[in-house]
Amino acid sequence: MEHASKSNDRKCSFETTAARAGITQLDRVGDAPAVIPTVRPIYMSTTFVAQTIGGMDRVFGNEEPGYVYTRYANPSLAELERTVALLEGGEPENTVAFASGMAALHSTMLASGLSAGDRVVASRDLYGQTYTLLNVQMRRLGIETTFIDATNLDEVTSAIERQRPRLVMLETVSNPLLRVALVPQIAEAAHRAGALVSVDNTFATPYLVNPLAYGADIVVHSATKYLSGHGDTMGGVVIASTSGLATELRRVRRDTGAVLSPHDAWLITRGLRTLTLRVQRQCENALQIANWLKSHPAISHVNYPGFEPKPLKNLYGVDLGGGMVSFVIRDAGRDEVFAFMERLQLILPATTLGDLATLILYPVMSSHRSLSPEARREIGISDDLVRLSVGIESIVDIISDLDNALKG
Repeated sequence: MEHASKSNDRKCSFETTAARAGITQLDRVGDAPAVIPTVRPIYMSTTFVAQTIGGMDRVFGNEEPGYVYTRYANPSLAELERTVALLEGGEPENTVAFASGMAALHSTMLASGLSAGDRVVASRDLYGQTYTLLNVQMRRLGIETTFIDATNLDEVTSAIERQRPRLVMLETVSNPLLRVALVPQIAEAAHRAGALVSVDNTFATPYLVNPLAYGADIVVHSATKYLSGHGDTMGGVVIASTSGLATELRRVRRDTGAVLSPHDAWLITRGLRTLTLRVQRQCENALQIANWLKSHPAISHVNYPGFEPKPLKNLYGVDLGGGMVSFVIRDAGRDEVFAFMERLQLILPATTLGDLATLILYPVMSSHRSLSPEARREIGISDDLVRLSVGIESIVDIISDLDNALKG
């Protein structure tokens, strides 16, 4: 799946940019190559010394680029930020890495200028922890949120016109119902009302969708997931559309200490090198699994963005449907779902996604546990719903494991 460049600064294709993440360009001195590592090192230093005190003063004052303290900036973080920016069609200087996806989302809310009395309009079927952050922590600060169906333009437009929010929060592909948000149309309505638009692009990944190109002001990733892809690190990344927003994001990171460690930044950068190959295979496997589940007698409903009417393709021109599938087990409750998950031998019950391995999650137990049963029902998360993050294993083995577990 070849991607055309979306940024004037990107000299290579998406695939090449990802594959070369953290790979040093060898400098030459005369006719001889400089002896430097092909893979950039991890800059584990807490602090950095400038050649002169005056130089350090200018870096502290943001008068010239440089490094003085890792809570402010670090070369390993800068390399991750540069690569993710290129993949998302953004600018490296407007991209900020955080300690986790939730730290990235929280910092986005703070950097947008939210304060007591402000309003937020947000997707109803957000990731459970995002929902809780808005509905509990932000509410404690006097910030109220109106939750809407991000696939219903009339409902969204009405809420924006009525509430006049400071911030509109969406997920390109929602967690766990896999609904595709109308980002271009919602961004237009939000901007008419003077609101910023933040889009969590974790499920879609930059390989499928670049929300900045469709009007988003801020794009957020839980880098723990697909960007890293190996289940061995945590992080978050925010790509802002303007330098002003990026300055606020960096200020929030500095003030709250929500900085990503250099080691984790290096691991995520390494993960980016295989992003194209992983997501391509995960999408191919997910489509086959979704089609198989759709015809299985034990399954009453399957959610997959690659099904007709193919919202990802219609809205964003993407032929692939993503690597996530969710489905409803017929006549199942909590006990039946637990028994099904216990019978799985290959697929792992884990609370993350986007890994090489196929993972299964029960939203009622984990991602949306903090929501009341009434709130879950309003969103559409039932006790018989499970979410599958499809890995890169043999499709035959994944389907066989599901089939055996569904047979009981």
